[in-house]
Amino acid sequence: MKAKGLLSIVVLCLGYFSAFASEQRPNIIFILADDQRFDFLGCAGHPILKTPNIDELARKGTRFTNTFVTTATCWISRATIFSGLTWRGHRYPNQSFQPFVATTYPAMLKKAGYKVGYVGKHHVETSKADLDVMFDEFTKVGRNPYFKLQPDGSLRHESEVDGDIAIEFISKQKKEQPFCLSISFNAAHAEDNDKINHYPYPKAVAHLYEGVDMPRPDLDDQKYFDVNPNFLKDSMHTDRYHWRWDTPEKYQHNMRNYLRMISGIDHVIGRVLKQVETMGMSKNTIIIYSADNGYYAGNRKFAGKWTHYEESLRVPLIIYDPRAEKPSKLQSQMALNVDIPATILDYAGVEIPKIYQGASLKPLTEQDDVKGWREDTIIEFVSTHATIPNYEGVRGQRYVYARYVKEDPPYEFLHDLEKDPTELINYANNPEYKEVLEKMRKTMDDKAVHMGGALARDEAMGVATKPQVKK
Repeated sequence: MKAKGLLSIVVLCLGYFSAFASEQRPNIIFILADDQRFDFLGCAGHPILKTPNIDELARKGTRFTNTFVTTATCWISRATIFSGLTWRGHRYPNQSFQPFVATTYPAMLKKAGYKVGYVGKHHVETSKADLDVMFDEFTKVGRNPYFKLQPDGSLRHESEVDGDIAIEFISKQKKEQPFCLSISFNAAHAEDNDKINHYPYPKAVAHLYEGVDMPRPDLDDQKYFDVNPNFLKDSMHTDRYHWRWDTPEKYQHNMRNYLRMISGIDHVIGRVLKQVETMGMSKNTIIIYSADNGYYAGNRKFAGKWTHYEESLRVPLIIYDPRAEKPSKLQSQMALNVDIPATILDYAGVEIPKIYQGASLKPLTEQDDVKGWREDTIIEFVSTHATIPNYEGVRGQRYVYARYVKEDPPYEFLHDLEKDPTELINYANNPEYKEVLEKMRKTMDDKAVHMGGALARDEAMGVATKPQVKK
């Protein structure tokens, strides 16, 4: 080969690798809290809660103000976030999660050359072989108890342990090797076995909120409880309300500690971000923050999550991309937990699997409005627990529909968020809403088929394809 020809090839190769280097794939840190409602953040307007590090991410990035989970409980929501599928798509824990391992966001990233780490709460039963497909480094850290015995005999809170492991992972990364780290907190989930101190918090935030009077819930009036049918009044929501919130003393004690747990998460995030900065990776590391489900925290005189009401379904979501040309914005378009894996893959430049039922939110961080964006979403809950009602429904921009399928016949709710944003009124019996009710029923049936089939509903929920309903 002539020298001139060889030189041309070398120049072309150098140009190719130079272009690749200039378009270095971003690092991604995905942070997931447990049992945190959308309005329990300083940046979301909470009057007392201190979350300065998360607030700063929101200030510099995009905060989604209408983010929902499709199923409001830990294990199903986390399976949805891994798989990009709603419960009807993956049917976990009713069925094995193994068929979806290869297309989870961590497995897709690892296959694409990312270094993939995970620390914290897992809650999706996965074999060692499947974990090896998904992660380069995986450390499960559970609660029960929250305080972990250290080699020196001291006790360290689970959130801080998550932070320690996350920082260690980041410290080993090289700038030329993109990484994705998922930090999955157990906080702010209550310690259900301790009926006195439900919310153990890290020592670093013990000084916060001391002597501060905790305001009662917005929906504290008895009327918000009384409008519910007996199967909701007699559910685990009420049982746990009496554990945590039913006296002024319990409420003040537990709410103060619950806020400390969230501030504890924020404190750890600050430590993690500092490590990213120390490594010189701040300008190329995307941070995503969300929660696995909402939380009543005494609203409607309920505890827990699990139902169709806003407090159960609506969660925080913040995406901060330091490379963004238009940072700092609020996005009101409907986002879902099922969108998170598609979003992560999109940022990494990895093809989104066709089976995913969510969509990348990246366009919504770049534009105020995206033509044809979703108007509604399926919502559902599946459990064999005797006192947790099962339901399926649709959460739209204006209307919320739910049918509770353990009842015989199923019991329907229809809410008009424009007229009744607190969902106090059930319009399912109102003849003026007959057409709306029929439309929402059909939307629900269509989504059931599209998301996983009526068969999934029949098998797991025990209802007919076209159930009779009562109102």
